[in-house]
Amino acid sequence: MSHGDPPMAYIHSRKEKIMFKEFKDFAMKGNVLDMAVGIIIGAAFGPIVNSLVNDVIMPPIGLLLGNVDFSNIFAVLREGKAAGPYASLAAAKAAGAVTVNFGLFINTIINFIIVAFAVFLLVKNVNRFRKQEEAAPTKKDCPFCLSSIPLKATRCPSCTSELKA
Repeated sequence: MSHGDPPMAYIHSRKEKIMFKEFKDFAMKGNVLDMAVGIIIGAAFGPIVNSLVNDVIMPPIGLLLGNVDFSNIFAVLREGKAAGPYASLAAAKAAGAVTVNFGLFINTIINFIIVAFAVFLLVKNVNRFRKQEEAAPTKKDCPFCLSSIPLKATRCPSCTSELKA
C-alpha cells in the first residue's frame, strides 16, 4: 500500500454506507411499504378466515349433512400400530396411521375461496379509486382536420386553422 492510498477500513465503511443508503432507498419506495403492509395484514387475516370456516361455516353445513364433522373425514391408507377403525383423525394420527384427509382439504378449499373473494373485492375497489384519480386529458382533436393537438393550442399545427381558446 502506497502512502497516498486510503486505509482499507475507510473503504469498507464507505461501501457499507453506500449499500445501506441503496437499501434504505429501496425499502422506502411506496410499493415495498405497501407490499409489507399487505403481507402483515394477510398474515393476520389467515387465522380469522380459518376461524370463520372451521367455527362458523362448516358446523351448519355439517349439521345439514347429518352431523358430519369435516375435519374428521379421512381415508386410512395404512393402519397404524393400533388397528382401526379410528374414531377421529387425531386418533388415527396418534396410532401412526397413514391417512388422506379429505375434510381438511375441503376446509382449505373454502379458506382459499374466501381469501380469493376478499382479495377480489379489495382489488376491485382499489381499481375503482384509481379510475377516479386518472389525469385530465391533455390533448383534443382539431375540429377541422381531426388531428390530435395539445389542449391549450390556439392554432392547429397540421392544418393551421385558428382555434377558439
